[in-house]
Amino acid sequence: MEELVKAVLASAEDIMNKGIDRMEKELIRIRANKANPSMIDSVKVDYYGSMVPISQIANVNTPDARTLSVQPWEKTMLNPIAKAITDANLGLNPQNNGEVIIISVPPLTEERRKALVKQAKTVGEDAKVSIRQGRKEANEGIKAIQKKGLPEDLAKKAETSSQDITNKFIATVDKIIADKEKEIMTV
Repeated sequence: MEELVKAVLASAEDIMNKGIDRMEKELIRIRANKANPSMIDSVKVDYYGSMVPISQIANVNTPDARTLSVQPWEKTMLNPIAKAITDANLGLNPQNNGEVIIISVPPLTEERRKALVKQAKTVGEDAKVSIRQGRKEANEGIKAIQKKGLPEDLAKKAETSSQDITNKFIATVDKIIADKEKEIMTV
């Protein structure tokens, strides 16, 4: 029975870890002050009839803190890439010089910083929802095991462990979001 409880708690912890991982990937896309190739990871380009990420048809680099350069492997892809970046509505203005696409990342205004903080907090709340979902599944699993004969005191202990794990993960989310907020608001 105790192995079943451990398996249920491990499964819940796995769900919570996935929620944190997803949150961290989302937060990378929320830019703070510097240019980062991941800023355009979500942009897809029509490449001979297939929609593919820019990273699969070009090199994306950061020559300096405020600039992204996109060098496609085929020069014919310059215009489709520039159009895809513009259409993605990321607030970026790609410049095509015939060899490379240069994207100057504009400095953030106070209003935009606040909007990004709000967006980061929303991402954090989504992570907390998935963490709570993990707790819910763990508690349901514990109740199912209890019906099969797990003593009530062990079930309560397992539910307390589930809550402790949940609290730990929520504290991690709060810290990551606070760090991201500080990063965004730093001028």
